[in-house]
Amino acid sequence: MNKKVLIISSTPRKGGNSDKLCDAFAEGTNEAGNKVEKMRISDLKIGYCTGCYACQKTGKCAIKDDAQGVIDKMMAADVIVLASPVYFYSICAQLKALIDRTVVVYPNLTNKRFYYILTMADTDRTKFDGPIAALRGFLDCYEGSKEADMVCADGVYELGAIDGTKFLAEAKKLGKCIK
Repeated sequence: MNKKVLIISSTPRKGGNSDKLCDAFAEGTNEAGNKVEKMRISDLKIGYCTGCYACQKTGKCAIKDDAQGVIDKMMAADVIVLASPVYFYSICAQLKALIDRTVVVYPNLTNKRFYYILTMADTDRTKFDGPIAALRGFLDCYEGSKEADMVCADGVYELGAIDGTKFLAEAKKLGKCIK
């Protein structure tokens, strides 16, 4: 059965290293016969959660921006890929803002498979621990949603540094595994 795969690229750099890994992942996923959509959330207007909890009473967020459209696509997807450059050993602000805004559907973002794509300049791979912990904390809040796998590309900082690395092939191969 074909899967609906939503790739959420949160990098502010269009064509940046994590964005290119998303494209490679999408290529593999398409080759496996799945329906794939990639969204660049930095191209959208997504504000931060204000903690008003109006959504818990009304089922709708009080903030009127692009977040609800992304969240609707997350709800409809079977597989969700969260991609972020690592900033100060955590996920970037764009992805964190979206994650916080999923409170509008809490606790109903369930039974999804999640993949992570992370890039960082540092070559000390233990520095991925912080962003991975942040993403795992998110999944812990949604019953039945599971971490499937991840691509963590280290030593890539400058635009295009990912080109010619093993990480692109790794992302494509991971995308092909979605069945």
